[in-house]
Amino acid sequence: MNADTLARSSRRHARASTALISLYVLGALPLSAYGFDIFGTNSAVTSTPAGIFADAGSGRPCLFGPVGTPLTLSEAVDRALCGNPKTSQAWANVKVRAAAVGTAKSAYLPTLSASLQGGRDDTSTDVKNHPRLDSINRSNVYSTSVSANWVLYDFGGRKAGLDNAEALLAAAQAAQEALLQQMFSTVATDYYAAQSAAGKLAQAKIAEDLAHDSFTAASARVSRGIAAISDQLQTQTAWAQATFVRTEVEGEWLTALGTLASDMNLNPDHAIQLPDGEDGNTPADDFTETVAAMIDNAQRTHPSIAAAKARLNAAMASERQTRAEGLPVFSLAGKYSQNNQPASLGLGEPQFPATGRDWYVGVQVQIPLFEGFGRIYRTSAARSQTELQTSILDEVRQQIGLDVWKSYQALRTATQNSVNAATLVSVAAQSFEAARHRYAAGVGNILELLTAQKTLSEARQQRIHSLTEWRAARIHLASSLGRLNANDIRP
Repeated sequence: MNADTLARSSRRHARASTALISLYVLGALPLSAYGFDIFGTNSAVTSTPAGIFADAGSGRPCLFGPVGTPLTLSEAVDRALCGNPKTSQAWANVKVRAAAVGTAKSAYLPTLSASLQGGRDDTSTDVKNHPRLDSINRSNVYSTSVSANWVLYDFGGRKAGLDNAEALLAAAQAAQEALLQQMFSTVATDYYAAQSAAGKLAQAKIAEDLAHDSFTAASARVSRGIAAISDQLQTQTAWAQATFVRTEVEGEWLTALGTLASDMNLNPDHAIQLPDGEDGNTPADDFTETVAAMIDNAQRTHPSIAAAKARLNAAMASERQTRAEGLPVFSLAGKYSQNNQPASLGLGEPQFPATGRDWYVGVQVQIPLFEGFGRIYRTSAARSQTELQTSILDEVRQQIGLDVWKSYQALRTATQNSVNAATLVSVAAQSFEAARHRYAAGVGNILELLTAQKTLSEARQQRIHSLTEWRAARIHLASSLGRLNANDIRP
């Protein structure tokens, strides 16, 4: 092969290598540039921040139009779980952990890297007193190389790293579910609080109207001279007090609506209309499990328990990984390189185009001999982290048991009070009608009428409050048990 042929061959190699490296640099060659999920880790991520709670029945989960009129609890929960920043953060954390699992799995595959170096080489040599030995070389030079490394054995380091990543993913998934359960319960509580406030406001308006009617009746009796002026003044005072209470309850209602709107990631002043508080589920004492069985089941299956267990497993895997990092690593290594550095037979001889090649394949052993005692302390820290997560798991179990106990007792109390409130409304209504007829007939006094009127107003408000308290307690118990699902709010 003559010099011209060698030069043309070198230029072809240079162009091919340049194209290869350009593709690599521009991101057209690596698989990651195409967004390939080669390990299928995205299957661990739900399609929306709301997870299994998203209303998939519409075919458009987490896509909403105008707020419903009236706003149902189902829609409020869907909007909150889809749009609340906290649920989005939990969803993003699952994505991060899923990607970390893919990273841990990639450690089992070989790594390949390529490099290209090119430039203009202008070389001149002036040999003093020997001009015939002088030389000048001007050429475009390049060098390319491809290297590979494949870890064959690392004493369980990669396995521990993968176990750690998978455990943290499981913890993130369980934490997301626990947060969704908590957010579900919070939105339901705020929804029922707003509904209760709306019911109280309606009853406060009725009470204000009754107080006005009483004032009108008392004024008529005073004008006819059959009642003292004190009756008119007392009813006027009661009317003013009813107006004061109605104004105060109206402020509580607006505050409750603003809180509910904020839960749904809307402005607090967003107009919301709720159904009547009498509509919806009614109380029923339908407990099928003992509280002890509920506590035991929740301490085994609650998402918060699953998250704590997964974090403990991750800490144990991290401890194993830390230990393995201090042991030898056996790898299969290889490299191929090529360059077009010109060759010369000796000093003063002309340089000729040439192609140089070099390659090797072999086994590489990396042995960490001394790390400044850092490995000892990192291992100790990993062991302590395992102890910490064990204590956290025990704390979570204890808290779950207490939450179930409190929620169970709150639901039982709300169930009984709802029955008591219904009875109270019935009796108070009869008492008020009797007092009103007695006063109209002139055989009753104004204090009797005002007392009956106030008692009826309070009883009606307690009835609305007891209904919404029972519904909220029911949701909260399901959340404490870790059993909340869409069926708890959809008929």
